[in-house]
Amino acid sequence: MVERIVVLGGGTGGTLAANRLRRVLDDRVQIVVVDQDDSHVYQPGLLFVPFGLARLDEIIRPRQRQLRRGIDYRQAAIERVDLETERVWLGDGTALEYDVLVVATGSTLVAEETEGLLGPGWLEKVFTFYTPEGAAGLHDAFTWFDGGRLVVNVVDMPIKCPVAPLEFCFLADWYFQELGIRDRVGITYVTPLDGAFTKPVASATLAGLLEEKGVELVTEFNTGEVDGPGGRLVSYDGREVGFDLAVVVPLHSGAAYVGRSPGLGDELNFVPTDEHTLQSKARQNVFVIGDAANLPVSKAGSVTHFEGEILVENIRRFLSGKPLDGSYDGHANCFIESGFHKALLIDFNYETEPLPGHFPTSVGLPLLKESRLNHLGKLMFQSFYWHRLLPGRDIPGVGSAMPDRGKHREPSRS
Repeated sequence: MVERIVVLGGGTGGTLAANRLRRVLDDRVQIVVVDQDDSHVYQPGLLFVPFGLARLDEIIRPRQRQLRRGIDYRQAAIERVDLETERVWLGDGTALEYDVLVVATGSTLVAEETEGLLGPGWLEKVFTFYTPEGAAGLHDAFTWFDGGRLVVNVVDMPIKCPVAPLEFCFLADWYFQELGIRDRVGITYVTPLDGAFTKPVASATLAGLLEEKGVELVTEFNTGEVDGPGGRLVSYDGREVGFDLAVVVPLHSGAAYVGRSPGLGDELNFVPTDEHTLQSKARQNVFVIGDAANLPVSKAGSVTHFEGEILVENIRRFLSGKPLDGSYDGHANCFIESGFHKALLIDFNYETEPLPGHFPTSVGLPLLKESRLNHLGKLMFQSFYWHRLLPGRDIPGVGSAMPDRGKHREPSRS
């Protein structure tokens, strides 16, 4: 009897997982991928759209075309998952039975949870670059914005790609210098964190870079209201930050259907997941990849890529009745575009914060340091994404485990 694997979500995680499963398991299983639309967005590219460095037609492709031959694609909304009967109910009233379920529906923006964010001023002087519509709107807004205060605001964590708002600040500094109006533009980064980033060493480096570029840093600001007409961000403790143009990263949650699926998710609709096996804590035959999981790791494409190897191996083991591989270590890395054809690179996992050095060995790309080489790596990643990451191909020399060689650690202090 052929077993059926249903993959919910045709984004980065769902696509690479389905393709890896097809390659590893061949025709021993039936694989079905479900998503509500057929537009696969290369999300790192959205950062570049406002600055005219990318176009939407360059970063959006059909989902179905990214899947290997032999994988079924079902375009439909997901109503709920019934863990007891092992069925996925779709928006059209039909149901898909599964032997193994892969939850890969990522995270979604819930801008409506912040007072005023979607009110007057939305897509006029208040934008987000986390959606195609918002990124394109910002590109248009930059044609009339000739000075004033630009505020980049993260409402709350977690968010997709936590370094992207910082990258936006760095690129804005470069962009307005190129236009010759940087002296007329004040740039402010407003974050709920107590620093520029979540990890101390990287936070210090990035805060220093913000200061070097003349970007004001406002920390521990918990946005309760966005007043578009008045040009104000208002925190829950009453503090205010004024703006002429606001770039807001809204609250994130898991997919709405998770909340309609008893036992599957938590209060934010993320799926409780084992940190090392990627098996859900709800049922043994449910696995989770990417932003949909509640893991204590960045919600970034590289994390999904590193998870894919372990996830597919564990589904293979589960179907064979073997113990699962518990070796996933939370590995994540990310290029941080810093403007002027330079970028930084960070590499870390559950236990090790981003450190200086090189990746993946002592003669590799520089870590926590601006370089043109990292900038080229950031640009090359788009081709790598479509042609190696999504198809589920292995990368020689780069595995799921974080490499320790090449990192510079401070000597321990007694």
